[in-house]
Amino acid sequence: MRPKSGSTDEGAASRTGDRRRIAHVWLAALLAVALVAAPSAAFAEGKAAEVGREGGLGAAAAISSLVYGPVKLVYATGGLIVGAFAWIFTAGDSQVAEKVFTRSLKGSYVITPEILLGEQRLVFIGRDGDEPASRSEAVAAVAPPATSYSDSSYDDAGW
Repeated sequence: MRPKSGSTDEGAASRTGDRRRIAHVWLAALLAVALVAAPSAAFAEGKAAEVGREGGLGAAAAISSLVYGPVKLVYATGGLIVGAFAWIFTAGDSQVAEKVFTRSLKGSYVITPEILLGEQRLVFIGRDGDEPASRSEAVAAVAPPATSYSDSSYDDAGW
């Protein structure tokens, strides 16, 4: 026996109605979750911007270090070799070798977010602890010599 054609239509309609009710329940639950989470999302907006900024700086620092780090390592390795030869050719003068080692081995090997923000200096060539921070500061600290020309044979231009 074959089922009546009207009974299959009623079964399909009831299944469609059940699916709609389930979809409405899910939609209502999703809406309730969104309404409950909305205030916390508003409070977290400032933190999200800060975290995004820090994440971006961290990513930029990591990518920059991928290029800078190997260059600094090659420079340091070259400094080790040159310093060793300087020590040999100066008959064991440790001061010469130490100067070369200090210049090549000290300094920054990685780029940090603080360096990208300008809060720290990127030091490629190392310095001794007792050396001045920059050449211009050292020059400014030295007083110019007092020169006075009492010879009357010079004119205003010094000739």
